[in-house]
Amino acid sequence: MKRLTNRKKSNSLLNTYNRAPISFVQGKGVWLIDKKGERYLDIASGIAVNSLGHAHPQLIKALNNQATKLWHTSNLYNIPNQEKLAKLLVRQTFADKVFFTNSGAESIECAIKMARRYFFSIGEKTKNKIITFSGSFHGRTIGTIAAGGSKKLLEGFGPKASGFSSEKIEELETLEKRITKRTCAILIEPILGEGGIIPMNGKILKELKTICRKNEILLIFDEVQTGVGRTGYFLAHEKFKVKPDIVALAKGLGGGFPIGACLATEKVAKGMTPGTHGSTYGGNPLACAVATVAVSNILKPEFLEDVRQKGNYFKMELKSLVKKYPHHLEEVRGEGLMLGLKCSSKNLNLIEECRKEKLLVVAGGENTIRILPPLTIKINEINQALNKLEKALSKLEL
Repeated sequence: MKRLTNRKKSNSLLNTYNRAPISFVQGKGVWLIDKKGERYLDIASGIAVNSLGHAHPQLIKALNNQATKLWHTSNLYNIPNQEKLAKLLVRQTFADKVFFTNSGAESIECAIKMARRYFFSIGEKTKNKIITFSGSFHGRTIGTIAAGGSKKLLEGFGPKASGFSSEKIEELETLEKRITKRTCAILIEPILGEGGIIPMNGKILKELKTICRKNEILLIFDEVQTGVGRTGYFLAHEKFKVKPDIVALAKGLGGGFPIGACLATEKVAKGMTPGTHGSTYGGNPLACAVATVAVSNILKPEFLEDVRQKGNYFKMELKSLVKKYPHHLEEVRGEGLMLGLKCSSKNLNLIEECRKEKLLVVAGGENTIRILPPLTIKINEINQALNKLEKALSKLEL
């Protein structure tokens, strides 16, 4: 067979991303540096992942230290680092049990399986339907796109996995009528992330808890994006003192190293017996070593208080920009350092202008720009971000 010599060069990657024409080669704190040596102020942090910023010295030390000892053994054996991280999470949260995964979607999949398995284990084998909400995003697996219910995410991937019904949060007063003998849980994000940084207030979360308790079903919080200090609380629901049965975590949990977790109460977790679920890589020594250091830093009381203060300052200054540029901006939403800037016109225009100013933000639903900086961002860096954002807005005015 003749060898093809003049084959046209093409990208070998699956074409599933609209990537910006930038390649980063280094990061430090809130800054990213591209191949040309240009510095970008990163207030997207890998979509709420780099919770302690880029190249945090303590995370590097933890990774290097563990890398010289042991990377992987699988969950066929006890993993001390995994047990250490699990105890840390249990000590801090509502949970009694933890299952480690590699991503947010896997954490949600575990939550779905756990909710169904709980009722199966107590003899209610047909109690397996889960209520979700329109505008939600729970991942991109076949199960999690069915849970999210977005037509855009489901298109071309049918048949849709059964067992989910998507309701409107605005119709909460009629939600209870949608609950049947087959309903096992309600799944919700305390703040819609991909959906446009739309917070669920305390009243809504408390009403959902009341509905779940009254109907003897489970309450699941998707805290993949809101969790691990992002809102100024370790878990976002803590602000409202609403206790869930299951919580899914990922993103900021490893400070940039891939790891997720599914947290649950003892009661709900009892159905997950040996052989019912598993993960080859989940909770590996490397990931848990890094995540333990990340979580330990974030759990410091002064750290979370600092996130809340910086978030309030950032939000206040963004509101001033909304008043100054009413033709382009409508409102600011969110908690802590999980903020959304609702645009009047297409958000992609502003995102592009921000990129020209060497400022990185990320798009969200409802024509929103998500602002998700590293939790370690300093006030002077917030001010730099605001200046760059205002320059981008001024160019849209021309």
